Parts: sequence; structure tokens; C-alpha cells
Amino acid sequence: MAEQQVILSGMRPTGRLQLGNLLGALENWVRLQEDWRCFFCVVDWHALTTEYENPHDLVENTYQMVTDWLAAGLDPQKSVIFRQSDVLEHAELHLLLSMITPLSWLERCPTYKDQIEQLREKNLATYGFLGYPLLQAADILIYRAHAVPVGEDQAPHIEMTREVARRFNFLYKPVFPEPATILNQVKLLPGIDGRKMSKSYGNTIEMSDEPEEVRRKVRMMITDPGRIRKDDPGNPDVCTVYSFHGVFNSSESLRVADACRRGEVGCVQCKAELAEKLVRFLAPVYERRKRIAGDRDYLREILAEGAVRAKRTALETMEVVREAMHLKL
Repeated sequence: MAEQQVILSGMRPTGRLQLGNLLGALENWVRLQEDWRCFFCVVDWHALTTEYENPHDLVENTYQMVTDWLAAGLDPQKSVIFRQSDVLEHAELHLLLSMITPLSWLERCPTYKDQIEQLREKNLATYGFLGYPLLQAADILIYRAHAVPVGEDQAPHIEMTREVARRFNFLYKPVFPEPATILNQVKLLPGIDGRKMSKSYGNTIEMSDEPEEVRRKVRMMITDPGRIRKDDPGNPDVCTVYSFHGVFNSSESLRVADACRRGEVGCVQCKAELAEKLVRFLAPVYERRKRIAGDRDYLREILAEGAVRAKRTALETMEVVREAMHLKL
């Protein structure tokens, strides 16, 4: 029987997750855990690359995020769920890889220049920020992952990981597979105000929102600004509510669009229909979350057990790496 291939992916602990995280990553992770050997990592060291001045919420954010992972359907019996900082071998491999990685590889990463531009209020002139794609490569390579599910913006980092693996294998001996990129099939969702869904805009629907809160947020959604009266013809193409219908009510979305264009359904009714679809979609997530929310002993146990399993694999890899680099006596 062929050995299961390995998946590695992770998220920075930013607290409670939103619908975009569920549709963009977690649903994919839940599917992958059925057929792959999966390692899902809370990358708290990565969070420090931009939030090193404000680390106070890292632990609480970790608890909230892992709760959402479990609520989405990640199973600690099928997947290894752990914190990056609990497996110190990540740091060792990062250090060793830094000895062979050209500085130009880090400087050319598109996200490096993009984030420096976007986060001008932060002092990002640090090695940690410049080197975080290499730390990401170490996260992946230490489990000798065969594939990494990521968003499109992270694809260049996986390509750099492949380059680092090739360079190591060429300089020493073949140790690392070159991981493939699995692009998450992101269903784009705007925020309730029509802008990008973001905590900084206060326009998110969170996985942890209670049903009545979901209904309230749907009632606040921006619709066609050119539609004044209930029976005016509307334009669903510029309506935030309709973009959600396309994802959560896809079998009825054409009917909804046609009724809108004919002025046969008002925005209040359209929102009410969407709200019930969304509440039903989130019901199993909400119920699972309610059962485990606040049970810190349970969450600590999952992360501790995950760290033991992750460390076992990481130690095996580091033995091979040290031997290849002639560091063993």
C-alpha cells in the first residue's frame, strides 16, 4: 500500500475567523484530510513578523482560531493540529536553510514589497519580515510535504520553497520533495458594505456569529443604490446581497436575479431569503463551535498532542538534514 502523501498548511492566529476563511481555506482543508496526511499549523512566529510590538493577543487568538478550525470540521484524529512555536525544529531548519538561500530570493518576493507598501505604519525593516518566506519554506520542508494548499497571493512563496528544496538537494543529497501548489478555490465574498471583507473595515460575517446576528448583518447589506422603490427594476450585478445568493443559494440565484430585474421582489424580502439560507449553511459550524467554545483544556490537549506528533516527524527530518550537512559527529 502506497504511503499517504503529506499536506502542510497554516494560518496566522488573528482570532475569530470569517466566512471568507471558511470558504477560501477551511472547506478545502476538511476535504483534504480525508485522503492526505495533513499537518495544519498555527503559525504564531509568522504573526510576530508584523505584530512583534503587540504580541499580547497571540494566545487568545490561537484559541479562537483553533476553535473555528474544529467547528469547520477539522478532525484531530485525522489531521495533526499544532502550534509552530511548540516545534522548535522549525527554527533550526530555518537557520540552516538561511545559510544556503541567496538574499536576492527573499528580496524579489512580491508580497515583501506589497506589504511594506500596505503596512507603512509598521516598522518592517527587520530580518524576521524579510525572511518570513524562508521560515514558511522551513515549515513546509520539515514535514517533507508533497503539496501546500494556499491562496493565489502565496503561490510565489511555494515556488521559492521548491527552489530552496532543489538547492539543498543539489548541494548535499536528495532530502526534500518539491511541494506542489494547490490553489484554494476561493469563492469571493464582499463584506456586508460591498468592500473587501476585512476585520479592519468591521464588515465581516464571522463563523462564530449567532443566527440572529447573521440575520442582522444581512439586513445591513448594501443593495443596488439605484433602486428606490420596492417595485423598481434592480441590478443584481451591483448588489452585495446577490453576490451572496450566488454562493449560498446558487440553485435559486437565477430566479432571484430575474425577479430583481423585473421589480418583482423587494430588497427586504431578498435579504430575508438569503439570511435563512446563510443561517442553515452555518448551523452545523455554529453548533460544533458552541459545544467546544471556551473549553481551553480540550484545545490545549489537541495542540499538545498535535505538537508531539508534529515533533516526531520534524525530528526525523532534522536527523537526515544534519547528516546531509555533515553536522553529526
